[in-house]
Amino acid sequence: MQQLFLTDPLPRLRPAKDSSVALMEAAQGTGGQVWWAEPRCLQAQAGEIVVLACPLELAPMHHTPQGWHGPDPWYRQGAPEQRSLSSFHLVWMRRDPPVDAAYTFAAGLLDQAERRGVRIINRPASLLIWNEKLSALWFSQLMAPTVVSADCATLLAFIHQHQEVVLKPLEGRGGQGVIRASSAMAGLRALLELVTAQQQLPVLAQAFLPDVMEGDKRILLVNGEPIGAINRRPQPGDFRSNLAMGGQPEACGLSARDQTICRTLAEPLRQAGLAFVGIDVIGPWLSEINVTSPTGLRELERLGGGPAADLVLERLTGPSRQGP
Repeated sequence: MQQLFLTDPLPRLRPAKDSSVALMEAAQGTGGQVWWAEPRCLQAQAGEIVVLACPLELAPMHHTPQGWHGPDPWYRQGAPEQRSLSSFHLVWMRRDPPVDAAYTFAAGLLDQAERRGVRIINRPASLLIWNEKLSALWFSQLMAPTVVSADCATLLAFIHQHQEVVLKPLEGRGGQGVIRASSAMAGLRALLELVTAQQQLPVLAQAFLPDVMEGDKRILLVNGEPIGAINRRPQPGDFRSNLAMGGQPEACGLSARDQTICRTLAEPLRQAGLAFVGIDVIGPWLSEINVTSPTGLRELERLGGGPAADLVLERLTGPSRQGP
């Protein structure tokens, strides 16, 4: 089986942390061939969607309780070849946000390839529609009080109602730009003017959940079904639990409430073609639905969650995924 991974440049990937690398290793471990390219290398030619891609051979890695370890460099890259997307059994679109113009154009080309029968994870059209902050609003009954607005008066009223909130940029990732604000802080309106670009860009405001100090649970879903979870605890002095912000992963299970959230999301995710998703849950509340490049596989495996990346591929391709 040949699989193509569309990601950020390889030097930016951290093999000890990156779920894309874990998935590449799992694909290679089945005896298949891993190919890689940046999304900007997609092209439309003569009625086909093609890509200038390189074959990869990944070096073995192992994990200890302290983390994943492997050689540097962690991959060997072959000569680039121009290939039709239809020549791959599976195409992974895993470039990190923001969903900017370049991302949108790449998704448009991938959408055309999907319409020609290419299997792409996740569905390109849904990657554009399911904003990682806004898509959770489709399940607002599962969320803490939330408002999205560019209007400072609306945001001020919400903050005064809930006393303490978090403000999230809609194009942010990994906890970047997330601010904790209170109704008593000086210069609150000036802060809102700043984060909304003078009331031109909407932001998400959500009632602050003290449970976040005990951790933010990342649950990984494949075809709408959970395969495992980790708890991410904020580092001292911060409320953001994202791994990119220094959050510390801990082993955890799924509560009855977590299972309810997963069941509620399962069919909508399947219908949207969102086969590999990471949801964030704080206490009993759904916080985000991550669809572009969900992380957590490395930490889940290291903390005793078994070969999670292998399980992802098995659920997506079936037990007979061995191939040339």
